[in-house]
Parts: sequence; structure tokens; C-alpha cells
Amino acid sequence: MDIRQITPDYAVSPQITPADLVALKAAGFTTVIDNRPDAEIAGDLHAPVMRAAAEALGLTFVANPIIGGALTMANVTAQRAAMDAATGPVFAYCASGNRSSMVWALAEARNRPVDDLVGLPARFGYQLDHLRPQIEALARG
Repeated sequence: MDIRQITPDYAVSPQITPADLVALKAAGFTTVIDNRPDAEIAGDLHAPVMRAAAEALGLTFVANPIIGGALTMANVTAQRAAMDAATGPVFAYCASGNRSSMVWALAEARNRPVDDLVGLPARFGYQLDHLRPQIEALARG
């Protein structure tokens, strides 16, 4: 597992397994957000399996699947709600961490400068410059 700490309270990674949840709990994460649609992965990694494993450890699990190239405002709203409800650091995953970074940047549009929302994920290779217009529009509300 490759945890990429975007901020002290939000991290992303590529796909994880149920076994990785123990390490996430030990690292202090309280909420796990699955941004990967079940149709992309094998059954042993589907949201219901991951939810059961996470909840058995006392973690909050949120399924917010983002179809590649089809990120919606419903995804942004759901991610924001999960982040707001979290009682501690949030960990989100998808195929590479890119979708989890994109939805975070859009969900944080009103809380952080655009340069941070683009620059923080860029440290891990996530290029979000193309989202600047959307982030700016959301920041204006």
C-alpha cells in the first residue's frame, strides 16, 4: 500500500485490499472512502467486502464510486459530506489515487487556495491543472 498524504487529514492511494485496512487503522485513519466502481475490480475488492472489513475494525466506510472521466457534482457532494462527517483523518482510494485527488480538490474549493488544491496532489504526480476553472467556479459558489 502506497499512502500519499495530500494533507494531514486526507490521503489517497491506488487500490487497497481488506488486509490493508489494519495498517490504515493503525496509522490513525478513521474514514475510508472507496472511489472505485465495483465494475473495475475483482469481487473480493468490491465495496460490500471492503465495507465489512473496515467496519469490523471500527472504521467508517463510504462508497463514492467515480467512473473514470465522468466525475459528477454528486460525487463531489458525497466526498465533501464524508470528509465533514469524519472524526479523524480520511483515506480515499481508487485505481491510482487520481480520482480521489480530483474529487478532494473540487470538494475543498471553498476551503483552500486553488494553487494548493492543484499543487498538493502534484507532489505525488497527480496533475490537476485542467480542473482550475471548475475549482475557481466552485470557490465562487
